[in-house]
This record gives sequence, C-alpha cells and structure tokens, in this order.
Amino acid sequence: METSWILALLLPIIATQAALGLIVGGGVGIGVGGGIGGGGSGGDDPKGILGSWVGPNVCSYKGVFCSETRDFMGNPAGKVVAAIDLNHANLQGVLVKELSFLTDLSLLHLNSNRFAGTVPSSFRELESLTELDLSNNKFSGPFPTTALYIPNLLYLDLRFNSFSGPIPEDLFNTKLDAIFLNNNQFDGEIPENLGNSPASVIVLDVSSNTLTGHLPDSLSCLSEIEVLNFGNNKFSGTLPDLVCSLRTLLNLTLSVNFFSGFSQDCDRLLFRNVGFDFSLNCIPGKEFQRPWPDCSAVPGGGLSCLRIPSPKPLVCGTLVEALMNSASSTP
Repeated sequence: METSWILALLLPIIATQAALGLIVGGGVGIGVGGGIGGGGSGGDDPKGILGSWVGPNVCSYKGVFCSETRDFMGNPAGKVVAAIDLNHANLQGVLVKELSFLTDLSLLHLNSNRFAGTVPSSFRELESLTELDLSNNKFSGPFPTTALYIPNLLYLDLRFNSFSGPIPEDLFNTKLDAIFLNNNQFDGEIPENLGNSPASVIVLDVSSNTLTGHLPDSLSCLSEIEVLNFGNNKFSGTLPDLVCSLRTLLNLTLSVNFFSGFSQDCDRLLFRNVGFDFSLNCIPGKEFQRPWPDCSAVPGGGLSCLRIPSPKPLVCGTLVEALMNSASSTP
C-alpha cells in the first residue's frame, strides 16, 4: 500500500498557522488517514523521516526549512516555508497538487526516493521556485512540461527516471541555466531552437537516452556553457563547427554515438584543459572508435553521417538583438 504522501496540506493546523503566513504540506501516512504521516510503520518511509512531521511547528520538521518574511515596511511578518530537502529519504508515493500552496517555496529537492507518476500541473503556480530536483526516482511518462511554466525556475534535474518521448522545444525558451535529462528514455532529435536558451545556461546533460539525428548548429550559441554531455545516445553527423571554440567550455562528452567528425578547434581542447571524450564514434583517423561495420549502419539511414549545411550563416539570438539595436540607433 502506497502513501499519496508528498506534502498534502496540513489541514488540521492551517487555521493556526495562516496568521504567521505559514502553510505547509504534510504526509498522509499509511493508516493515518488525513493526518500527518508519522512514517516508520510501513514501507513508505523506511528511514522514519516523517516521524518529526507532527504538530503545528512546521519549521521543526525534518527536511523543511523556513525563512523570515517582511512586510512592505520592512517589518518582520512571520515565517514561510522556503525549502524542502528530502534527498535520499527513500520515500515512496506521488507528488500532489497541494504543493502549489507553498507559494514562497524556493527549493524542492527530492532526489533518491521512490516517487512515481509525474509533475502536477499546479506546479506552475510555484512562482518563487528556482530549483526542482526530482532525480533518481521512478517518475515516468512524457517530459513533464509543467516544469517549463514555473516562471522563475533555473535548475531542473530529471535524471535517472523513466521519462520518455521527445524533448519539447519549449525547454529551450526558458530561464533554465542547468538542465539534467540524462539516464531517461527520451528519444527523437534535439530541437533546432536549442540556441534560444539564455546565454547564462551552463550545464546541459542529455546523456544515456536514445536521442538521434544531428546536433543543431544553434548549439554554438550557448556562449556561457561549461558542461555539454551528449554521451551514450545515437547522434550522428559532425559536431557544429563553433562548439569547441566556446570560451567557457570545461567538459564536452560525445562518447558512444555515431559522430563522423569535428572541427580542428576540438583538437585544441586538450591544450585548454577541457575534458573531451569522443570515444566509440565513427571519426576517421581517431583512436578508440567503433568498428566500421557498426558505422555502416548509423541510426537514421545512409545520410546520417553526412553534415547537411545550414542554408544561411548561423546568427545567434543575442547577436540578432544587438544588430537590431544598432540598426535602430543609426540615423
């Protein structure tokens, strides 16, 4: 029997806590029914984390972190739940829509548990949320697009789950600066609008999925990127020319794919102390590549190893904006 645990409202204490501006969810434990899950009595809370989730002092609950708020005059106005960190708690259950009532929640870290299902649509109401870590759980289904409409989200970690299907284009129209999608079951191609991601994006990890096709030229527009990991997929073609010239790059992983080449700038990455792994691909003249029979059956058909050039020069969004501003200021 599973708990629908995660953070359903603490209905018995809302009345007393509302005056403090503090409304938080509590677990519904096995056999407790509508109360706070004490944990420990069943398989849903094996570490007894929720044993402290009893009574009106929500800020004393294990894994719940509060902060002081102030009114418009700068005076103390009570406490609110600012963060929930239940990493490695081995909790089992699903996320519930009532979490969206925690409107001051900034961090939600739930990695290394056994949560299943997907992300409730009500999460888009979490206007203060900047970090969402759901990694290493049992979530499944298509990409949780609700996460893309959390207005101030910067950090999204979905790795080590069972999400599947295509990566949505809207992912690269957000404010996210760290995107971890690795070790899922995503398929299809990387959307062409990858370069729409804000210049501040620093980590993109899509490794260990079943993604195919060529990497879009707009990848070269990620001017602040530090870590790019495309390893262990079925990508093919050549790496976009300017990727290895990105000045902030610290690590580039292309291993276990079907890439057929990269620019000379990539050969210089070693001298820049940039980690670069291109093993087990189909790059002529390089060591530690796939056997040729593997490369003759590249996923996606016979043209997959050929680079199809862009019909026009690559122009990144920031450059377009600068050019437009320059043009508008010219008499």
